[in-house]
Amino acid sequence: MLRALLLTLSVVAIAHAELCKPDAQNAFKVRISIKTALGDNAYAWDANEEYLFKAMVAFAMRRYSSKSTTQISNVLLCNVTDRVSFWFVVTDSSKNVTTVPGSEVEAAIRMNRNRINNAFLLSDKTLQFLKITSTLSPPVEPSTPVWLIVFGVVLCLIVAGIVFLIVSGIQKHKKKNKDSTERENLEEKVEVTLENGIPCEALDLKPGHINGVFAADDERFTSL
Repeated sequence: MLRALLLTLSVVAIAHAELCKPDAQNAFKVRISIKTALGDNAYAWDANEEYLFKAMVAFAMRRYSSKSTTQISNVLLCNVTDRVSFWFVVTDSSKNVTTVPGSEVEAAIRMNRNRINNAFLLSDKTLQFLKITSTLSPPVEPSTPVWLIVFGVVLCLIVAGIVFLIVSGIQKHKKKNKDSTERENLEEKVEVTLENGIPCEALDLKPGHINGVFAADDERFTSL
C-alpha cells in the first residue's frame, strides 16, 4: 500500500515537472523586483510569498470563471531564482495532468492584475508577467469634482473682470478730474477779457506799472 502511494506521488511529481518548465506549453514567466519597488522596506521572497502567489493566481482563476474549482495545489511554480524570477502553470483541476489553456490564464491575470499587485505591494513594472501585456491602471479621480473646479475657475475670471472694470473706471474718473482741473488753472492764467470790443490781455495791476495806451493820452493832453 505504501509502495503504491509512493509510486503515485512519484508519477504525479514527474508529470508536474513536465508540465512546469521554461517555455512549456501554457507556462508563464514572472519577474519580481521587490528591492526596486520598496527600497529599504523590501521583504524577502520565501515559501510564504510563493504560497501567497499561488493563492492569488488560484483566486484569479476562480473569479474569472464562476464554475472554476481551481485550488492552490493546481498552481505549479518552477525554476525559482534568487533574483526572484520563476515560471508557473495552472493545471486542470479535473484531470490534474494537463494545464489550463494559456489564453484563460492570461485573461484571468489581466482581469485581477490590480488585486495581485496590491497583494505584494508592487506594480505592473515591478511584478511582470512577461507574456501577459500590462493593464492600464484605473484613472485616479480627483477628490474635488471636475465641475466644481471648472465653476471655481469661471467664477474667479468673472470676479477678476469686475475688479478690473471698477479699477479702470476709477482711474479714468480721476484722470478726467485732473485734466479738468489743469484746464481750469490754465484758463485762469491766460485769461482773456474784452475791452471796448477789443480782446486784450488782463492788466497787471502791480504798483508802478503804467498802461501804455493811457500813458500816450496823458502826454498828449498834459504837456505844455
